[in-house]
Amino acid sequence: MRVIGTAGHVDHGKSTLIQALTGINPDRLKEEQEREMTIDLGFAWITLPSGREVSVVDVPGHEDFIKNMLAGVGGIDLALLVVAADEAVMPQTREHLAILDLLHVPQSVVALTKIDLVDDPEWLDLVQVELEETLAGTVLAGAPIVPLSARTGAGLDILRATLDQLLTEATPRPDLGRPRLPIDRAFTISGFGTVVTGTLTDGGFAVGDEVEVLPAGRRGRIRGLQSHKTRVTRATPGRRVAINLSGIEVAEVQRGDVVVRPGSYAATTLIDVVLRLLPDAGRALRHNQELDFFSGAAEVPCHVRLIGTRELAPGERSFAQLRLARPVTLARGDRFIVRQPSPSRTLGGGVILDAHPARRWRRFRPDSLQRFRLLAEGSPADLLLQHLQAGEPTDDATLRKNLPFPSESAEAALAQLLEEGRARRLADGSLLSATGWTRLTTEMATALADYHREFPLRLGMPREELASRLNLKPKPFAALLAAAEAEGLVVESGGVVRLPEYEVHLSRDQEDQVRALLAQFEAAPYTPPNAGDAARTVGDELLSLLIARGDLIRVSPEVLLTPAVYDEMSTFVVEHITAHGGIVAGELRDRFDTSRKYAIALLEHLDNKRVTRRIGDKRILR
Repeated sequence: MRVIGTAGHVDHGKSTLIQALTGINPDRLKEEQEREMTIDLGFAWITLPSGREVSVVDVPGHEDFIKNMLAGVGGIDLALLVVAADEAVMPQTREHLAILDLLHVPQSVVALTKIDLVDDPEWLDLVQVELEETLAGTVLAGAPIVPLSARTGAGLDILRATLDQLLTEATPRPDLGRPRLPIDRAFTISGFGTVVTGTLTDGGFAVGDEVEVLPAGRRGRIRGLQSHKTRVTRATPGRRVAINLSGIEVAEVQRGDVVVRPGSYAATTLIDVVLRLLPDAGRALRHNQELDFFSGAAEVPCHVRLIGTRELAPGERSFAQLRLARPVTLARGDRFIVRQPSPSRTLGGGVILDAHPARRWRRFRPDSLQRFRLLAEGSPADLLLQHLQAGEPTDDATLRKNLPFPSESAEAALAQLLEEGRARRLADGSLLSATGWTRLTTEMATALADYHREFPLRLGMPREELASRLNLKPKPFAALLAAAEAEGLVVESGGVVRLPEYEVHLSRDQEDQVRALLAQFEAAPYTPPNAGDAARTVGDELLSLLIARGDLIRVSPEVLLTPAVYDEMSTFVVEHITAHGGIVAGELRDRFDTSRKYAIALLEHLDNKRVTRRIGDKRILR
């Protein structure tokens, strides 16, 4: 699932364009519809020509509502910058562009709207040239520019196709197994209770999951999930999601809070960052200056501690520590924006290097600067994680080969990854990343689900076949399977593996066939139908099910017995040998009035099970 976010100057037609594309009016508030101006975030969705369904977040363009805009653009995959052809680039166009650049939005398209209001083709050409010059040097440089009219429909098909192509080329959202949903809306629905919405990142949620709302730490459960007003049982990263929470009141959550799995994240009030000041910031940023901090859907005042410099000039970068006025849930790699509180304007932004530094660092200490440089280039833990993901599962010795730092640093980095849950150690000592664990267990579940659909009369997939499908050797596969079973993801029994919820269900005709076959075995318990006749009665798959679940026991390729008869005849063999020192096939045949074929088959079966041993024509106990 992908998310498109709008950006652009007020009254340039963002909401009108979204309604023309999706058929949904994103202006949900009465005041917005009366004033014909977006005030808060709006939401819609669209099915693109390839059949891909994507979410759309519509943001306000007016300078008074930039803070609301920032709450909506943090989780988007593609920016749709809207510029009206009759007005061209305007002040909020430039501020929104700066924000998209600071957030490094990966894909972008420019919608040149209202072309129906422009009669002069040369004017359109000039506007496009100005747009290209404005975008130069930003992450939107080279973005497709699509002239269109939301009123007449001209260019809309081209825009849809352009969005589709770019999203097809986009890198998939990573599943780190540590889901978090920054809340951008919280409300109640009669009969359901608290509902929160946001864009899910870093992992998936499922109905029934226990969750925690940070920073307050309130716990509840997921009662229901919806995406685009459709109920789902599981939500994956990158999806716009509405979560119905049980056990949490709507008054206990607010915009900027984050829904996570309990214990997977912690809120913070001190972060290490790389901070970039915009070239048009106006003046240098001073040490300890107060700013407004925005990340995800959160907004909080902060103070800037510049590291290694006394002030930060417009257009320059610096390491810094930000002291947040209240706790916010953040992670390494998150992007952020800082704004001047009064008069309100965007000054810069950057990326978080460490969301939980141990302390406030000395600003000009060489070791402090070295630490920031290492974090910016990639910490030992990050580098170790990259090596792990390149060849997992693996062992400690293999993992530490060719690392660009000493062995003792690797040990500390591995301990950090294990403590943070970004890596895990299996029972055999092998290691894999949280992403690898999620990938392998997802592949395991998918393979089993496919197998259950293909073979509905089998109790599960043979474990050797599952290992082959996962392309794992026996030892790491056994450890992975044991861990997956311990977490309730799969069940193994008798050498076959199944999903926990899977059960074999027989039709009425199949139940009748089973009863008819077992009746034949009851009618002639010591000379029952052979395997070929049984298969002709119920079919190969159903006969295999009866053997797998123990309704019948295969003594030889041709001989089947019921469990009761098998136990009776086996017990007689053991007792007869104990009393007489041995047994021959004729004695077993005569005792049960059976044929030599059945007697020989049972005795050879007991030989193979190492209960008996053959000496000439006689069997003795091993």
